[in-house]
Amino acid sequence: MLVDNGVVKKMFIEPMKDGDPFEVSDADTMLRYIDPKAKAPEAISIFTKPGCPFCAKAKELLQTHELKYEEIVLGKDATSVSLQAIVGKNTVPQVYMGGKLIGGSEELERYFAKGEKV
Repeated sequence: MLVDNGVVKKMFIEPMKDGDPFEVSDADTMLRYIDPKAKAPEAISIFTKPGCPFCAKAKELLQTHELKYEEIVLGKDATSVSLQAIVGKNTVPQVYMGGKLIGGSEELERYFAKGEKV
C-alpha cells in the first residue's frame, strides 16, 4: 500500500492465486503509480580483471557519476574466452550500459564527455 503521512492513498491487492505471483504489489508497480513518467535506471555491467589500471579508471568514472554497476571479474566470474564470445574483444575493461557496449575506459570517458545520459 501507499501511505502518505499516515493516510492510506492506494492499496495494491494481489489476486488470489496459487504461489506468490506479485502481479500488482511489486516495487515496479508502486513506482509506476507514483511517477508514471519515471524511467528505471539502465543496467550497467563491467568486465574487469584484478590489477588492471584501466578497469580501476572505468570503475572510478562510474562511481564519480554515482552509477551502480555489476562487475564481472575475469578469472573469477568468467574467462577471456567468455569475454571474446560475448563482446568480440578480449581486452578489459568492457562496459555495457542498457545492453549497449560502450567499450573500455577511454570510450567510457568519451561517453561521459559527450554528456550522454544513462
